[in-house]
Amino acid sequence: MADPLSRNRLNSEESPYLRQHADNPVNWQPWDDAALSGARETDRPIFLSVGYSACHWCHVMEEESFEDNEVAGVLNESFVPIKVDREERPDLDRIYQTICGLVTGGGGWPLSVWLTPDGEPFYVGTYFPKTEDPRRGNVPGFLDICRSFASSWDADREEIENRADQWTDALRDRLETTPASGGGATEGGEAGATEGGEAGEDGSDGVGADSLDSVATAAIRATDNEYGGFGSGGPKFPQPWRVDALLRASVAVENDDALRAATASLDAMAAGGVYDHLGGGFHRYATDREWTVPHFEKMLYDNGELLALYAAAYQQTGRDRYARIVRETADFLRGELRHDDGGLFSTLDAQSEGEEGTFYVWTPATVDAAIDDDRTAAIAKDRFGVTDAGNFEGKTVLTASSSIPDLADAYDCPESEVVDRLDDARAALFAARSDRVRPARDEKVLASWNGLAIRGLARAGLVVGNDEYVNLAADALSFVREHLWDAEAARLSRRYKDGDVKGTGYLDDYAFLARGAFELYGATGDVDHLAFAVDLAEVIVGSFYDADARTLYMTPADGEALVTRPQELKDQSTPSSAGVAASLLADLDAFAPSAGFSDAAGAVVDTHADRIRGRPLEHTSLALAAHTLAHGSTEVVVTMGDGTDAGAATAGVGLPESIRASLASTSLPGAVLAPRPPTESGLDAWLETLGLDEAPPIWRGRNERDGDPTVYVCEGRACSPPSHSVADALSWLDDGDGSFIGSAGGDGDAIDGVGGDGDGDADGLPFDPD
Repeated sequence: MADPLSRNRLNSEESPYLRQHADNPVNWQPWDDAALSGARETDRPIFLSVGYSACHWCHVMEEESFEDNEVAGVLNESFVPIKVDREERPDLDRIYQTICGLVTGGGGWPLSVWLTPDGEPFYVGTYFPKTEDPRRGNVPGFLDICRSFASSWDADREEIENRADQWTDALRDRLETTPASGGGATEGGEAGATEGGEAGEDGSDGVGADSLDSVATAAIRATDNEYGGFGSGGPKFPQPWRVDALLRASVAVENDDALRAATASLDAMAAGGVYDHLGGGFHRYATDREWTVPHFEKMLYDNGELLALYAAAYQQTGRDRYARIVRETADFLRGELRHDDGGLFSTLDAQSEGEEGTFYVWTPATVDAAIDDDRTAAIAKDRFGVTDAGNFEGKTVLTASSSIPDLADAYDCPESEVVDRLDDARAALFAARSDRVRPARDEKVLASWNGLAIRGLARAGLVVGNDEYVNLAADALSFVREHLWDAEAARLSRRYKDGDVKGTGYLDDYAFLARGAFELYGATGDVDHLAFAVDLAEVIVGSFYDADARTLYMTPADGEALVTRPQELKDQSTPSSAGVAASLLADLDAFAPSAGFSDAAGAVVDTHADRIRGRPLEHTSLALAAHTLAHGSTEVVVTMGDGTDAGAATAGVGLPESIRASLASTSLPGAVLAPRPPTESGLDAWLETLGLDEAPPIWRGRNERDGDPTVYVCEGRACSPPSHSVADALSWLDDGDGSFIGSAGGDGDAIDGVGGDGDGDADGLPFDPD
């Protein structure tokens, strides 16, 4: 049999990122038993390169080094070169990004790691030029690094192995150990809660009492008051969980500054070049403080999270511009990332025609060529800031640079004419752009990222009243369940690509998908979605929760043995899977009270209480879980009509339309929406689906009254009287402590330029009171 290490084996992989490297002269191996055993048998170190298909600097390093025969000769002779798609193997990425951060103070992609044959790291970095380049700072050349280790692997073996041992110990201490398991500092560097600490076993006192306020205070302090977002420079990332925490805090702890900070970021992102003003959806991040020039890749996870965020912002403020962002982003997912059978693809590349951003940028000449009417073209150029100088390499990334009122004044016409002309201009520019060479699309369907998008689409459909978005969410969930969920084994796989299923599911796959299914249940009243969320939650507790360590690990207990078993506690490019899982378990406990969900969630929060207190902004998702455990969720129980009365439910959505419309315009941050059948007898089939012998407390006794859909609002151990009006039921809670209720629009909601009537935009931002 031919030696597998003697050839490039990536042409048999389905990952688009790995396939991109299948023609390199480097003998790339996938991360598998053949490659790892080959490294041990030949006693050669591993060179590990981690990236993803839409990564710009991954493309650059490939062109400079991995397509170079000189580099390939050194790698093939002295190393076992392994390529990993970080989207398929987030566990490997998590482990080795952590050591990169510990050693270099940073991280990113491409991630370059040199490992012993047993996978222990001894050198790490990100992008390296082929040879040292003074223009790129004090960065050593990749070829020199490889030659140095090819020589020192034998000559200085003991020194290399000692370093690898030390680094691996640091990884285990940072990622795996907890106070309960006998460890010291864990990820983030803080010691966790100890016995006798402030947090109770269920997280109900201590850390959870003020965790939301702590996050909001830290987020307000970190907010760029001039340009929105977090931090005083670039790059700037959306970080939607932080903005969501601000929205929640503005209601839950009545923090007006939190709402100002949240809307400042929401408005800045929506106006900037990080938002696609023609096709909808968001690019990965902005390279500058002003949100003008993005890194152009579009990721499913960003857009799913931001879709849910802007829907929540619309609920809370009533601002039509947020509803427009919701619709355009949902339409982007439908038009650009949808598999024909319903799943959602992963990314759009930053590049086309070998250049970053080419698909998205404009000049005055290309705008004029696309729009027939000169006056319309002129208005469009002023609106979107298109100039001869440009803002990106001599061309222009579109931004909302001039407001509708200012344009109406400049062109001496009604605002309605400006709006109509801009609608025509956007359509013409979009059509012209569609004729360009399109960025490549990574057509992997990932369980976790689909979960984030399902949640966003379900919430978007509920809030803006568009059943198509809810149906998109349902189709995506159906696709994932059909192709990635093994119901008999209760196992979730991570990735689907062209009929090929690969990879064990990680904690983020289970937690994000369960959260999406739970949100879809709330939007549709389909108990099957709830049952699936409970099934996934049971696996989380059974396979990812460690009762001895009192934590949730990123990998299942029976997963591949790596140099460490990581936890994912900080929010990074996606929210912390441990934080999302803990919040999910806390919410689902009301539907499955004997499953131990709340106990597990409370233990996780208790274990990591010190990190939540010490660095709340880095651990926003965990802090939100602590808040939920300490204060409980507001429960909104709705009895659904039987479908026989006209208008009882919108097409594809089980909630009565009158109830849905009221909920859509009411802000209930962190609330649990719990539809149920109208009668106790009708509940029997639901209980059978859920495998329950009796109704859980959240539904018990809360049946329909007087033959009409009925609403109950509960908080703690108290519930409103049954009501046929959402407003009446919520007024009971408002009359109690008023801590969770906020209405979009109406009189009296404006707070110093953050009005509920759509007026009062933040100073300096070119938005229109639409």
